[in-house]
Amino acid sequence: MIDVLPGFIDVLPGFREFYPPDCFIRNFIFEKMRQMCQNFGFSEYDSPILEPLELFTEKSGEEIAAQLFNFIDRGGRSVALRPEMTPAVARMIGSKINTLKRPLKWFSIEENFRYERPQKGRLRSFYQLNIDIFDEQNISADAEIIALAVAILQSLGLSANDFHVRLSDRQLWTILLQSLGVPENFITETLSIIDKIERESHDIIVEKLNALNLDGIKILENIKTFQSIRNLDILKTFLQATVQQPDLKNDVDIRLEQLKSLLKHLDDFGLTSFITLDFSIVRGLAYYTGFVFEFFERSGKSRALTGGGRYDDLIEKFGYPKTAAIGLAIGDVTLTNILQEKNLLPSFEQKCDLFMIYDKFSKPFALNDMHQLRLAGFSVTYALKENASPEKQFKQALQQSHWVATYREAKDKIILRNIDYRKDYEIQRQEIIHFLQQQR
Repeated sequence: MIDVLPGFIDVLPGFREFYPPDCFIRNFIFEKMRQMCQNFGFSEYDSPILEPLELFTEKSGEEIAAQLFNFIDRGGRSVALRPEMTPAVARMIGSKINTLKRPLKWFSIEENFRYERPQKGRLRSFYQLNIDIFDEQNISADAEIIALAVAILQSLGLSANDFHVRLSDRQLWTILLQSLGVPENFITETLSIIDKIERESHDIIVEKLNALNLDGIKILENIKTFQSIRNLDILKTFLQATVQQPDLKNDVDIRLEQLKSLLKHLDDFGLTSFITLDFSIVRGLAYYTGFVFEFFERSGKSRALTGGGRYDDLIEKFGYPKTAAIGLAIGDVTLTNILQEKNLLPSFEQKCDLFMIYDKFSKPFALNDMHQLRLAGFSVTYALKENASPEKQFKQALQQSHWVATYREAKDKIILRNIDYRKDYEIQRQEIIHFLQQQR
């Protein structure tokens, strides 16, 4: 006897089932993403969903293992379900960098897994679009990534009234912190503390900075001024007044020109209304090396839609040649929620192009035509139940298709009805594919 569990076996926490209407919405979003990436000249790639655990601990440290679905496989290997694509694409690029045609513009849409507490907008299983450009240091690559992400959201119906791009720069942050006396080996940790300013109190931030033997109050005062700047001229005035070391002053001038160039490039794309200079954006991950950005909803909820930035040193950290890189990731959960709230998702309609009605005499001819129509790219269905009356078949056709083809005993002619416009056509059987192609 097989023991049967009482009740139903439910979906695991943080995971989702996709019924046909849900799959329809998911595929609609993915198709918009994929089409726009191709419009920008990006090529699609993929990698294994199960990877060596070391691939992720190498990038993020051993502590990341607690946030992953990881286990020992039957071969004794420590493995994990993919939590993100960046380490895998770094391996793919790095291992074949000398044979790949550059610069590389790649994208992927894949499922990822993280073992964390499920909450609104954050699940244990989620899909993510990754867009990256490799081996291109020019500011045009930064602008291209931002422009593509904006275009994807626009293609889904969102506008500058719905979201904006908060643009910041890790290099200017590094220069400022160095000018304030933060040692180079404390820069990354200090940036991690700064990244939590919006979530932690003034006293806690000061305490954490003091723990690094820094003047927490002085540094936090300058940090808050820096974070409040939204204008390029004001930014220049602040940095020229704050950064006094000659070598750092030169670095500031160079970087401000690069920032000005990026903003001009984005303006040439017609995207100025989307861009907000905002140095409260830090991006806590240590591997970011340059411009960073996060896309935020403009409503009171102010939810992050996506984020990314330049990470020129990451591929080298995996033991491969140093390769410039910039990328961004868009998760499906928050994006779908926002599109749903704004009524920007299409209605699910499960209708075929054509429904065929036939009797036992005309069945062989109808099924033969059906196969040829499907090969020609038409969606065609029929009543699977044998001996269903013509009336029941027609009722089913009204619910399931845009056209209905009725086969009579006369094997050479059929009646085609356009259900949407209630119009009938009598045609020769051999003309059906050509006729329907003309109606598209």
